Amino acid sequence: MSTTPLPGIGVQYDLTTREHRHLSVIAHRDGTRTVNVYRSDDPDACAQSLHLTEPETAALIDALGPSHHSPNLLSTTDLGLVAERLKLSAVSYWNGRLLGDTRMRTETGVSIVAVLRLAQAIPSPTPDFRLAGGDTLIVIGTREGVDAAAEILGRE
Repeated sequence: MSTTPLPGIGVQYDLTTREHRHLSVIAHRDGTRTVNVYRSDDPDACAQSLHLTEPETAALIDALGPSHHSPNLLSTTDLGLVAERLKLSAVSYWNGRLLGDTRMRTETGVSIVAVLRLAQAIPSPTPDFRLAGGDTLIVIGTREGVDAAAEILGRE
């Protein structure tokens, strides 16, 4: 990929795909993007141009970025682990209860690596950490384990 500054406009990123197609993205200073696809028989002739707003750009990045369809997915590894955000409902059975009472690691093999509460992050919560509705738990485990953890946390 090559980068070209466009004074007064923004930056242009050029990419040639493995199928030898030329693409460019112009990142405008106002946050919008223009995506250009060039003709295969003439890589200097633009075949299609798409102008995207900031929200459309964010949606496209979200669609292209994760390797899994879940909007809560943070990452995956070659080891078959996933990290996700799981939101605790205000009506959850676990609202106000201790994290250790969930027996999350024992039941699912999932580790809770952090809890997000309002604007605060609580890393490595201990078993005596009291859960609250609205908490977002950052969990890591197998796909099956994370799905089981979501089911446990969703219990009303």
